[in-house]
Amino acid sequence: TIAACGASPRWMQVFVYRDRGFTRDFAERAAAAEFDALVLTIDNQLTGNRERDLRNGFTIPPRFGPIALAGMALKFGWFIRMRHELRRITFGNYVDRLGASDIGTIAQRMPSLLDPSLSWRDVDALRNWWRGPLLLKGVLHPEEAKEALARGVDGIIVSNHGGRQLDGAVASVAALPAVVEAVAGRIPVLLDGGIRRGADVIIALALGARACLIGRPHLWGLAVAGEVGVTHALDLFRREIDRVMGLCGITRIAEIGPDLLMRR
Repeated sequence: TIAACGASPRWMQVFVYRDRGFTRDFAERAAAAEFDALVLTIDNQLTGNRERDLRNGFTIPPRFGPIALAGMALKFGWFIRMRHELRRITFGNYVDRLGASDIGTIAQRMPSLLDPSLSWRDVDALRNWWRGPLLLKGVLHPEEAKEALARGVDGIIVSNHGGRQLDGAVASVAALPAVVEAVAGRIPVLLDGGIRRGADVIIALALGARACLIGRPHLWGLAVAGEVGVTHALDLFRREIDRVMGLCGITRIAEIGPDLLMRR
């Protein structure tokens, strides 16, 4: 379904499941649908202790306690729209495996599929199953990056999962320079986490990232205004990147380098 939506580059995120055949099935289906790359996320095999969710009363499936009800009252129109939309949302890749189609039940059951015993052998297996570009997401240490390179990975995504997995984990941007140095330009290094504005993108590129991934910003746009909101969020990034580059006296992405940064 996603593959038929347009001609944009298509990447598939995959996890290592207790049933390795399910993992292989993902890779084979991505190949059959002519996806361009596979992204193995390695930092989500266990669910973090997400204290913010506890404070906000966020649960899956939703429970309507005092905190949630107060928030709904403030944005009642949005709540009514979302209540209708949530009935339509599902994770098509998991419906058969989990025996459910509603998003709440799927999200609740999905962690049971993941295997905490993930190891480098799983990276090797996925490398054999998938012949296209393979990226490893969740790398924060240079030795991990070197091992990934030795295993034939085609790209690394430096990420701490948006800070949602381990509160005390190093910030992605702080881990980036050492990872970039470790791979020494042999494969692309991307940055994920903490990107909120165009200036953040410039900083990441100056530290050696080839590109940045964003999560929350476009979802905020989606929550507020749907497709129009996503387009607006991306346009904000484009305008901010152009503005920061202009104020730095550069006109091309290739000119962005460490000389733009002042280190303390």
